[in-house]
Amino acid sequence: MNIPANLKYTKDHEWVKIEGDTAIIGITEFASKELGDIVYVEVDTEGDDLAKEEVFGTIEAVKTVSDLFMPVTGNVAEFNSALEDAPETVNGDPYGDGWMVKVTMSDMSEADSLLSADDYKGLIG
Repeated sequence: MNIPANLKYTKDHEWVKIEGDTAIIGITEFASKELGDIVYVEVDTEGDDLAKEEVFGTIEAVKTVSDLFMPVTGNVAEFNSALEDAPETVNGDPYGDGWMVKVTMSDMSEADSLLSADDYKGLIG
């Protein structure tokens, strides 16, 4: 299982890459495998200010639909529109081209409360 050490993680299986005041967010390889074949990613919060743990979108797989939760408070600056035509990218490249949103963080200290790679490994066993 690929769990990059340079990323932060949530208990809800999102990963976060911090670049300055921008958080790039997606779901982990573990989550993509648990969901199975992803057929649709919906994010209708682009441009919205959302609080940590608010729902920013949904991800649909063949058997289920799951909410996507904000790991940090901020403004949803960009949605990865390539996922509209190729949602399966999340399965094939969850930490690269399968990213979901870029968020301009309003409270940088919230990143400190996210899980490290080792903590996330412990969470998923």
